[in-house]
Amino acid sequence: MADDMKRSPVINLDQLELRPLPPVMAAPGETAERYAPRVATVGLLLGATKLGYNVIALPPGKRGFPFHSHRENEEMFFVLNGTGEIRIGDEFHPLRSGDIVSCPAGGPETAHQIINTGTVDLCYLALSTKCSPDIIEYPDSGKFRVISDDAVDADGTPRHFDVIGRTGESLGYWDGE
Repeated sequence: MADDMKRSPVINLDQLELRPLPPVMAAPGETAERYAPRVATVGLLLGATKLGYNVIALPPGKRGFPFHSHRENEEMFFVLNGTGEIRIGDEFHPLRSGDIVSCPAGGPETAHQIINTGTVDLCYLALSTKCSPDIIEYPDSGKFRVISDDAVDADGTPRHFDVIGRTGESLGYWDGE
């Protein structure tokens, strides 16, 4: 029987293994030190196809990810335990256990970032639609990211496209042609 046929549709939080994201190439003192999410990719474990969901734990004083918005994907966060704040657009909102947060797709006004301002790990469930392609904008740094997972090669092999750039640094249409 294939592994995905044996997969249970139920998993308990105590069964999850929270893992750090792959190390970021950053010198001591660079901004990447502000980020320390530990992530359990629950959606993949359960075989989800239309929604992505992860459990994320942030140590005190750390952020999950850079301030960003999605052009296509909508996100929702459910705080499991701990306290912190979420920055959405120009505003900061306190977070505590039991809070539910909506982050619809959009531009800088929907950009968001979760920060642990408490003294214990801030743990939350992050849910997202899995629309592809998606454009992610980073208002603080002027960067953008384009991700697409919906293309396939002629033999049916999935093709992943992921590029990060800076707004205003663009090649001309005919450049190199």
